[in-house]
Amino acid sequence: MASVARTVSAPYSRFVVVQPLRRKLCAGCRRGPLAMLILEDAAPRCLDCADLGHLVFLPRGDTALTRRAREESGLSAVVVRFNRRKGRYERQGVLVEEAALTRAEERCLADAEARRRRRVRDARRRAAQDARFAEAFAAEILRLFPGCPQDRAHGIAGNASLRGSGRVGRSAAGRALTEGAVVSAVVASVRHLDTPYDRLLMSGLPRYEARRQIAAGVEARLRTWREASPPHMEPPYMEPPYTEPTRVEGDEGRATGAASC
Repeated sequence: MASVARTVSAPYSRFVVVQPLRRKLCAGCRRGPLAMLILEDAAPRCLDCADLGHLVFLPRGDTALTRRAREESGLSAVVVRFNRRKGRYERQGVLVEEAALTRAEERCLADAEARRRRRVRDARRRAAQDARFAEAFAAEILRLFPGCPQDRAHGIAGNASLRGSGRVGRSAAGRALTEGAVVSAVVASVRHLDTPYDRLLMSGLPRYEARRQIAAGVEARLRTWREASPPHMEPPYMEPPYTEPTRVEGDEGRATGAASC
Protein backbone atom coordinates (compact mmCIF):
# COMPACT_ATOMS: atom_id res chain seq x y z
CA MET A 1 0.00 0.00 0.00
CA ALA A 2 3.02 2.28 -0.14
CA SER A 3 1.86 3.73 -3.47
CA VAL A 4 -1.55 4.79 -2.17
CA ALA A 5 -0.62 8.45 -1.68
CA ARG A 6 0.54 8.75 -5.28
CA THR A 7 -3.04 8.25 -6.46
CA VAL A 8 -4.21 11.45 -4.73
CA SER A 9 -3.33 14.97 -5.86
CA ALA A 10 -1.08 17.06 -3.62
CA PRO A 11 -3.71 19.33 -1.97
CA TYR A 12 -5.66 16.33 -0.66
CA SER A 13 -2.88 13.80 0.06
CA ARG A 14 -2.61 14.54 3.81
CA PHE A 15 -5.08 11.79 4.73
CA VAL A 16 -5.71 8.81 2.46
CA VAL A 17 -8.12 6.17 3.73
CA VAL A 18 -8.13 2.70 2.18
CA GLN A 19 -11.01 0.28 1.71
CA PRO A 20 -9.03 -2.99 2.04
CA LEU A 21 -9.71 -6.01 -0.13
CA ARG A 22 -8.46 -8.43 2.55
CA ARG A 23 -9.41 -8.76 6.20
CA LYS A 24 -7.41 -6.28 8.25
CA LEU A 25 -7.23 -5.65 12.00
CA CYS A 26 -6.33 -2.36 13.64
CA ALA A 27 -2.75 -2.39 14.94
CA GLY A 28 -3.83 -0.26 17.89
CA CYS A 29 -7.13 -1.58 19.26
CA ARG A 30 -7.07 -4.93 17.37
CA ARG A 31 -10.62 -4.44 16.16
CA GLY A 32 -11.67 -5.74 12.76
CA PRO A 33 -12.18 -6.63 10.08
CA LEU A 34 -11.93 -2.99 9.05
CA ALA A 35 -14.14 -1.49 6.36
CA MET A 36 -11.77 1.47 6.16
CA LEU A 37 -8.26 1.98 7.47
CA ILE A 38 -5.41 4.45 7.37
CA LEU A 39 -1.73 3.55 7.33
CA GLU A 40 0.46 4.96 10.08
CA ASP A 41 4.08 3.84 10.11
CA ALA A 42 3.12 1.12 7.61
CA ALA A 43 0.59 -0.32 10.10
CA PRO A 44 -3.21 -0.30 9.59
CA ARG A 45 -5.23 1.83 11.98
CA CYS A 46 -8.98 2.11 12.31
CA LEU A 47 -10.56 5.53 11.85
CA ASP A 48 -11.25 5.92 15.56
CA CYS A 49 -7.60 5.33 16.44
CA ALA A 50 -6.59 7.79 13.71
CA ASP A 51 -9.02 10.44 15.08
CA LEU A 52 -11.10 10.30 11.89
CA GLY A 53 -14.03 8.32 13.27
CA HIS A 54 -16.30 11.37 13.48
CA LEU A 55 -16.19 11.90 9.70
CA VAL A 56 -18.96 10.65 7.40
CA PHE A 57 -18.42 8.96 4.04
CA LEU A 58 -19.58 10.73 0.88
CA PRO A 59 -19.45 8.37 -2.14
CA ARG A 60 -18.11 9.66 -5.45
CA GLY A 61 -20.53 10.63 -8.19
CA ASP A 62 -21.67 14.18 -7.41
CA THR A 63 -18.75 16.43 -8.28
CA ALA A 64 -20.33 19.66 -7.02
CA LEU A 65 -21.37 18.15 -3.69
CA THR A 66 -17.93 16.59 -3.15
CA ARG A 67 -16.12 19.84 -3.93
CA ARG A 68 -18.35 21.91 -1.67
CA ALA A 69 -18.22 19.39 1.16
CA ARG A 70 -14.41 19.59 1.07
CA GLU A 71 -14.58 23.37 1.09
CA GLU A 72 -16.89 23.38 4.12
CA SER A 73 -15.03 20.70 6.08
CA GLY A 74 -12.09 21.60 8.26
CA LEU A 75 -10.88 17.99 8.16
CA SER A 76 -11.32 15.58 5.26
CA ALA A 77 -9.78 12.46 3.76
CA VAL A 78 -9.82 10.77 0.38
CA VAL A 79 -11.06 7.16 0.28
CA VAL A 80 -9.48 4.78 -2.25
CA ARG A 81 -9.67 1.09 -3.12
CA PHE A 82 -7.29 -1.08 -5.14
CA ASN A 83 -8.55 -2.21 -8.55
CA ARG A 84 -6.89 -5.56 -9.26
CA ARG A 85 -7.80 -5.60 -12.93
CA LYS A 86 -6.28 -2.17 -13.60
CA GLY A 87 -3.49 -2.57 -11.04
CA ARG A 88 -4.04 0.79 -9.34
CA TYR A 89 -5.86 2.54 -6.53
CA GLU A 90 -9.05 4.39 -7.48
CA ARG A 91 -11.02 7.00 -5.57
CA GLN A 92 -14.26 5.86 -3.97
CA GLY A 93 -15.28 9.08 -2.23
CA VAL A 94 -14.31 11.35 0.65
CA LEU A 95 -14.69 11.54 4.40
CA VAL A 96 -15.95 14.91 5.62
CA GLU A 97 -17.51 16.44 8.70
CA GLU A 98 -21.25 15.82 8.96
CA ALA A 99 -22.07 19.50 9.46
CA ALA A 100 -19.96 20.38 6.41
CA LEU A 101 -21.86 17.86 4.32
CA THR A 102 -25.16 19.40 5.42
CA ARG A 103 -24.02 22.88 4.41
CA ALA A 104 -22.74 21.58 1.08
CA GLU A 105 -26.09 19.90 0.36
CA GLU A 106 -27.91 23.16 1.09
CA ARG A 107 -25.63 25.01 -1.33
CA CYS A 108 -26.25 22.41 -4.02
CA LEU A 109 -30.03 22.60 -3.56
CA ALA A 110 -29.94 26.39 -3.92
CA ASP A 111 -28.50 26.32 -7.45
CA ALA A 112 -29.63 22.86 -8.58
CA GLU A 113 -31.70 24.18 -11.51
CA ALA A 114 -28.86 26.32 -12.86
CA ARG A 115 -26.46 23.40 -12.66
CA ARG A 116 -29.01 21.11 -14.36
CA ARG A 117 -29.33 23.52 -17.30
CA ARG A 118 -25.55 23.77 -17.52
CA ARG A 119 -25.27 19.98 -17.61
CA VAL A 120 -27.81 19.84 -20.44
CA ARG A 121 -25.84 22.43 -22.44
CA ASP A 122 -22.60 20.61 -21.79
CA ALA A 123 -24.14 17.28 -22.82
CA ARG A 124 -25.34 18.77 -26.12
CA ARG A 125 -21.93 20.29 -26.77
CA ARG A 126 -20.17 16.99 -26.07
CA ALA A 127 -22.63 15.10 -28.29
CA ALA A 128 -21.92 17.48 -31.18
CA GLN A 129 -18.18 17.11 -30.65
CA ASP A 130 -18.49 13.32 -30.54
CA ALA A 131 -20.51 13.27 -33.76
CA ARG A 132 -17.92 15.39 -35.59
CA PHE A 133 -15.10 13.23 -34.30
CA ALA A 134 -16.86 9.99 -35.30
CA GLU A 135 -17.37 11.39 -38.82
CA ALA A 136 -13.68 12.31 -39.07
CA PHE A 137 -12.69 8.86 -37.77
CA ALA A 138 -14.93 7.15 -40.33
CA ALA A 139 -13.49 9.31 -43.13
CA GLU A 140 -9.98 8.29 -42.12
CA ILE A 141 -11.00 4.62 -42.13
CA LEU A 142 -12.35 4.98 -45.67
CA ARG A 143 -9.17 6.76 -46.76
CA LEU A 144 -6.97 3.92 -45.49
CA PHE A 145 -9.41 1.16 -46.47
CA PRO A 146 -11.36 2.39 -49.51
CA GLY A 147 -13.02 -1.01 -49.94
CA CYS A 148 -14.60 -0.94 -46.48
CA PRO A 149 -18.39 -0.51 -46.68
CA GLN A 150 -19.45 2.91 -45.50
CA ASP A 151 -21.91 1.65 -42.90
CA ARG A 152 -19.20 -0.63 -41.50
CA ALA A 153 -16.73 2.26 -41.33
CA HIS A 154 -19.22 4.41 -39.44
CA GLY A 155 -19.96 1.51 -37.09
CA ILE A 156 -16.27 1.02 -36.34
CA ALA A 157 -15.79 4.74 -35.78
CA GLY A 158 -18.78 5.01 -33.46
CA ASN A 159 -17.64 2.05 -31.39
CA ALA A 160 -14.00 3.11 -31.16
CA SER A 161 -14.74 6.75 -30.32
CA LEU A 162 -17.43 6.17 -27.68
CA ARG A 163 -16.80 8.63 -24.85
CA GLY A 164 -15.75 6.99 -21.62
CA SER A 165 -15.17 3.60 -23.24
CA GLY A 166 -11.38 3.65 -22.92
CA ARG A 167 -11.11 2.30 -26.47
CA VAL A 168 -8.47 3.26 -28.97
CA GLY A 169 -10.50 6.12 -30.41
CA ARG A 170 -10.46 7.90 -27.05
CA SER A 171 -6.69 7.60 -26.63
CA ALA A 172 -4.35 10.46 -27.47
CA ALA A 173 -3.35 8.69 -30.69
CA GLY A 174 -6.98 8.07 -31.58
CA ARG A 175 -8.01 11.68 -31.04
CA ALA A 176 -5.11 12.68 -33.29
CA LEU A 177 -6.41 10.24 -35.94
CA THR A 178 -3.02 8.57 -36.29
CA GLU A 179 -2.83 5.72 -38.76
CA GLY A 180 -1.87 3.22 -36.07
CA ALA A 181 -4.93 4.01 -33.96
CA VAL A 182 -7.30 3.85 -36.92
CA VAL A 183 -5.87 0.55 -38.11
CA SER A 184 -6.12 -0.87 -34.59
CA ALA A 185 -9.82 -0.01 -34.47
CA VAL A 186 -10.43 -1.70 -37.83
CA VAL A 187 -8.44 -4.78 -36.80
CA ALA A 188 -10.47 -5.10 -33.60
CA SER A 189 -13.72 -4.94 -35.56
CA VAL A 190 -12.60 -7.52 -38.11
CA ARG A 191 -11.32 -9.79 -35.35
CA HIS A 192 -14.66 -9.88 -33.54
CA LEU A 193 -17.11 -9.71 -36.45
CA ASP A 194 -15.40 -11.52 -39.34
CA THR A 195 -13.48 -14.33 -37.64
CA PRO A 196 -14.26 -17.08 -35.10
CA TYR A 197 -12.17 -15.21 -32.50
CA ASP A 198 -14.94 -14.87 -29.92
CA ARG A 199 -15.90 -18.53 -30.30
CA LEU A 200 -12.27 -19.57 -29.78
CA LEU A 201 -12.09 -17.53 -26.57
CA MET A 202 -15.32 -19.07 -25.29
CA SER A 203 -13.90 -22.53 -25.95
CA GLY A 204 -11.10 -21.77 -23.49
CA LEU A 205 -8.30 -21.07 -25.96
CA PRO A 206 -5.75 -18.54 -24.64
CA ARG A 207 -6.08 -15.09 -26.16
CA TYR A 208 -2.64 -15.06 -27.79
CA GLU A 209 -3.29 -18.47 -29.42
CA ALA A 210 -6.72 -17.41 -30.65
CA ARG A 211 -5.19 -14.30 -32.21
CA ARG A 212 -2.49 -16.38 -33.87
CA GLN A 213 -5.07 -18.69 -35.45
CA ILE A 214 -7.14 -15.86 -36.93
CA ALA A 215 -4.23 -13.61 -37.97
CA ALA A 216 -4.26 -14.78 -41.59
CA GLY A 217 -8.00 -14.16 -41.93
CA VAL A 218 -7.73 -10.69 -40.44
CA GLU A 219 -4.87 -9.75 -42.74
CA ALA A 220 -6.75 -11.08 -45.77
CA ARG A 221 -9.78 -8.93 -44.99
CA LEU A 222 -7.63 -5.85 -44.42
CA ARG A 223 -5.78 -6.47 -47.70
CA THR A 224 -9.10 -6.74 -49.53
CA TRP A 225 -10.32 -3.45 -48.10
CA ARG A 226 -7.02 -1.72 -48.81
CA GLU A 227 -6.76 -2.80 -52.44
CA ALA A 228 -10.44 -2.51 -53.42
CA SER A 229 -11.75 0.68 -54.93
CA PRO A 230 -14.69 2.41 -53.30
CA PRO A 231 -18.00 1.13 -54.69
CA HIS A 232 -18.93 2.96 -57.90
CA MET A 233 -22.18 4.87 -57.67
CA GLU A 234 -24.15 5.10 -60.92
CA PRO A 235 -25.56 8.60 -61.40
CA PRO A 236 -29.36 8.66 -61.21
CA TYR A 237 -31.17 8.70 -64.58
CA MET A 238 -32.49 12.13 -65.52
CA GLU A 239 -34.96 12.54 -68.39
CA PRO A 240 -33.72 15.13 -70.91
CA PRO A 241 -35.81 18.30 -71.07
CA TYR A 242 -38.49 18.52 -73.77
CA THR A 243 -37.69 20.77 -76.76
CA GLU A 244 -39.93 21.85 -79.62
CA PRO A 245 -39.09 20.07 -82.89
CA THR A 246 -37.27 22.28 -85.38
CA ARG A 247 -39.60 23.43 -88.17
CA VAL A 248 -37.96 23.24 -91.65
CA GLU A 249 -39.08 25.71 -94.32
CA GLY A 250 -41.47 24.04 -96.83
CA ASP A 251 -42.74 21.48 -94.33
CA GLU A 252 -46.05 23.33 -93.99
CA GLY A 253 -46.62 23.34 -97.76
CA ARG A 254 -45.83 19.66 -98.08
CA ALA A 255 -48.16 18.92 -95.23
CA THR A 256 -50.98 20.95 -96.90
CA GLY A 257 -50.42 19.22 -100.24
CA ALA A 258 -50.50 15.84 -98.61
CA ALA A 259 -53.79 16.72 -96.91
CA SER A 260 -55.36 17.82 -100.23
CA CYS A 261 -54.47 14.50 -101.79
